[in-house]
Amino acid sequence: MASTSEFRNGLCIKFNHDIYQVVEFLHVKPGKGAAFVRTKLKSMTNGRVLENTFPAGAKIDTVRVETRELQYLYQDDLGFNFMDSESFEQFSVEEHKINAPRFLKEGAVCLALVNSEDENILGLELPHMVEMEVTYTEPGLKGDTASGSALKPAVVDNGPSVQVPLFVNQGDRIRIDTRTGDYVERVK
Repeated sequence: MASTSEFRNGLCIKFNHDIYQVVEFLHVKPGKGAAFVRTKLKSMTNGRVLENTFPAGAKIDTVRVETRELQYLYQDDLGFNFMDSESFEQFSVEEHKINAPRFLKEGAVCLALVNSEDENILGLELPHMVEMEVTYTEPGLKGDTASGSALKPAVVDNGPSVQVPLFVNQGDRIRIDTRTGDYVERVK
């Protein structure tokens, strides 16, 4: 048992017969009335996000969560398949439990949030930055910026499309932020 004063981003709690992760929270002390905590919670079972308000000092059930490194192997009908780097045990993870599945590459090491009570995988997080190769992009022409934005679409080796600057060419390796899906820099 914990109270709302112990809320922090990433905390997992039991709420409405489900496990939720705190995405955002804000302690509010209005001039009139009792204080409360406004939260944004993400369901760890189906990925839905809901907003809820807790009275200040309310008791909540926390869930003990461990992090483990899992290596991505392949995708099939059941989902995305990963292997524990220490025990070599294999797990199948649904797509909604992964923060950016379109940037998964074979052999990528990800952090898994595992419920320590029943050993279920609650969520999986890719590294914040990944390197990928540009497999197709149109050549960028100098001065071809009628709209003022100097970006063009590029397809990377897994298939997703990313907006890149005009100087990026086919065959270049680029770094992508998996949290936003944006181009960060060209890798030398």
